[in-house]
Amino acid sequence: MDESAYLDTALEAARAAASIIRHYYRGNFEVRSKSDRTPVTVADVEAEQAIRQIIQARFPEHGFYGEETGQARMDSDYLWLVDPIDGTKSFVRQYPFFSTQIALMHRGKLVLGVSSAPAFDEIAYARAGHGAWLDDKPVRVSTISDLRDATLSTGNIQTLAASDRWAGFGELVSAVGRIRGYGDFYHYHLLASGKIDMVIESDVNILDIAALYVIVTEAGGTFTDLDGAAVNLDTRSVLATNTRLLPRIGSLL
Repeated sequence: MDESAYLDTALEAARAAASIIRHYYRGNFEVRSKSDRTPVTVADVEAEQAIRQIIQARFPEHGFYGEETGQARMDSDYLWLVDPIDGTKSFVRQYPFFSTQIALMHRGKLVLGVSSAPAFDEIAYARAGHGAWLDDKPVRVSTISDLRDATLSTGNIQTLAASDRWAGFGELVSAVGRIRGYGDFYHYHLLASGKIDMVIESDVNILDIAALYVIVTEAGGTFTDLDGAAVNLDTRSVLATNTRLLPRIGSLL
């Protein structure tokens, strides 16, 4: 099969999810808490059901790993990774930093990513070997190589704050030109399009970042965990950069 069919399917699924999410955004919906105390809404569940239905209708032999509807055929060569609303807390409190994340893994390697932000009317996507795109325009990471000119954005860093890396992180904050906390999908879109230069998070799961990994790396960036290890199903932290800044950042962290 032409691998572009996988991207076409992911984009169609993301559009279907966006329609559902927009229907509920700023509307009345029930919020319940999962066992890990994170919220879930009817929008999360219905959006993932729509995504899953589209993917499984096209590729019934593929595996599926969803935030809300669970796992199926995890040992398949192809595994779809889906978070229908990454940033449900933002969605519930009605601010726009939430997105739909759809990624495809082939034999343990992430090969496709779609990151759709319904409230921003923005969609980023990438396929291995074919570059990264934001709203159908190609994007590339920045060429900044001096920390004094660089912008760092952080997301969830509670675990980092309690670790022995905290002092090094403080040195990094002092060294960069600007620090921001865009968080969630947004700072990865900015990184991939050359508008900021590095992202650090210490409290994520693979469904949060799988699609964004493909987008950032296809835009020319690097994307590992805070130990410098490759991204996999167990990844819990992120060090993403424009590549040129990586040696200096790595030495601090």
